[in-house]
Amino acid sequence: MSVQGPWSPHVRSSLKYLVLMLCVCSFVLGGAQIDSQPAVTNVVTASLGRLALVKATEPTASGRQLRLNGRLVNGAWQKRRDLIGIADGAIATHLGVDLGSTGDPSEQPVSWFNGANQGMLTLPAWRYEHHRYVDISPLGRQHEWQVTPQGSVLDLTLPTSQIMAVRQGRQSWGDRLVLDLSKEASWQVSPATNSITVTVDAAMDTGAISAFKLTPTNSLKGANITSSAQRTTLTLTVANHLKPHVWSLAEPNRLVIDIRPDALRSKEILWADGVQFQQRYVSLGSQRFPVYTLSLDANHPDFSLLPLWAFPDQAAGIKPPSDLAEQWQPIALINGGFFNRNNQLPLGALRFNNSWISGPILGRGAMGWDDQGNVIMSRLTLAATVTANNQTYPIDHLNSGYVKAGIARYTEHWGPQYTTLVDNEVVVTVQNERVLQQRTLGSAGQETVPIPPGGYLLVLRSFNSAASAFAPGATVALTQQMQPSSFEQLPHTLGAGPLLITRGQIVLNAQQESFSRNFIEGRAPRSIIGLTPTGQIKLIAIQDRVGGRGPTLPETAQIVQKLGCTDALNLDGGSSSSLYLGGMLLNRHPRTAARINNALGVFASSPVENRL
Repeated sequence: MSVQGPWSPHVRSSLKYLVLMLCVCSFVLGGAQIDSQPAVTNVVTASLGRLALVKATEPTASGRQLRLNGRLVNGAWQKRRDLIGIADGAIATHLGVDLGSTGDPSEQPVSWFNGANQGMLTLPAWRYEHHRYVDISPLGRQHEWQVTPQGSVLDLTLPTSQIMAVRQGRQSWGDRLVLDLSKEASWQVSPATNSITVTVDAAMDTGAISAFKLTPTNSLKGANITSSAQRTTLTLTVANHLKPHVWSLAEPNRLVIDIRPDALRSKEILWADGVQFQQRYVSLGSQRFPVYTLSLDANHPDFSLLPLWAFPDQAAGIKPPSDLAEQWQPIALINGGFFNRNNQLPLGALRFNNSWISGPILGRGAMGWDDQGNVIMSRLTLAATVTANNQTYPIDHLNSGYVKAGIARYTEHWGPQYTTLVDNEVVVTVQNERVLQQRTLGSAGQETVPIPPGGYLLVLRSFNSAASAFAPGATVALTQQMQPSSFEQLPHTLGAGPLLITRGQIVLNAQQESFSRNFIEGRAPRSIIGLTPTGQIKLIAIQDRVGGRGPTLPETAQIVQKLGCTDALNLDGGSSSSLYLGGMLLNRHPRTAARINNALGVFASSPVENRL
């Protein structure tokens, strides 16, 4: 499949400031019962003209940290004239601001302690480099924040607040806790397996803590409250497959914590021209799956995708997805192919600007692409041979952590040296098409051999009969061909598997790609890259189903097909499944994301220099 002419987000020349109007909603509070929260779809706004010009020039001040009530946290910010923008992910993560749906990247509806009959407040927004900033000035004025740039740090001081009481209520879908606040307060949520931590920037005295007596239920099994230094932490013990939905209300001020199996709230955000984020449930029969999708529009020029890996000077190593993003500076990324968690070596195709960081294995699914928008997906092999002393042998793998009897080749893209992977390997050093030396090494992981610049190593495993052909001084010749050959014309490759969909048809055959039965039958979160007939490229993360674990591979293929993909490739999944955009993981909390070896990065242009 060929995808032509992708997108390039650009900063808009002007922004509209929209002011909040009232919409009619009903509100009833009884005990811990709240009938509804402000509906995103009922926002009524009126344009008052242009607020300011946000040009694609350098900001007057910027930084990468916020000081929230005296506490330093990571978060990109910048000042432009009378606008103070904070990255959208940072205001959601650190302040608890709910980002609403929007079809205009220059406007961001938000909800933060809104009244029951109020809609969302629409704030100016703009993209600069790899972040999208939301002007928090109107929100700060409304809630009496003190916002002051201090060098590279943005000081945010919110009025002092206190938690006066915590109340428990039972709903048809699960449990609800309501925190009564004297004043609006920021909050942070950190979910984990069978545990949810909610930290509120408000004090709670010992009397109020003692007064709260949780009634354990099948869903909410326990609660512990601690408070110090104007911060209160609630640690909740919950049943399997339950998630938090935390939101706020005003008049009076309350923080609502809903514990339920279907906590995801549907939304669509046009993050930048040609970049749309969507989260929603997708149903297969009676099963519902939370799906996070980043759709990249092919109708905009200057779009680029690049394979990324943890350490640019070597193939080995793993990092958290957010650290990988910090290193390469994409606007978005999705985790890539497989790797060995023990030795942190890649297990699949990774090709950057025609250079193999890691070669394909087992004929598994891969994607190849170029900078002109041509993309193909297929099962990929790399047929290679080496000839010395009139004897020709197949090369099984290139720069790979996958081992088998035979010959493997390692180049300087593997790193400055090679460390033995199995016992008794015969390692042949080749430079300028000639054998420099041959060594027989001992135990796995105990010996290393330098990889010569411009040369390579041939590693013979359980294949000593071929060693005599590679005596020092022997001339060596290589051949190498990708199959299908159409991959040869494309400089970038990312492999994982199995292949899910080709030309609209499900072609899933995990056995053919040598995946284990446990992998084939397992239920786990999934990451996928898909293509649509209209030229969209979709980065997709599917999390655990409502009330259970993630999708099987057949379910994954069906979900992706329902999203409109006519070609799709499965990537690494489970705890590795991570979808990142503009400084924030979209599908999970960072503490639940495993470290990864490689990823697919999205760039608004091509800012990454050739590092090889």
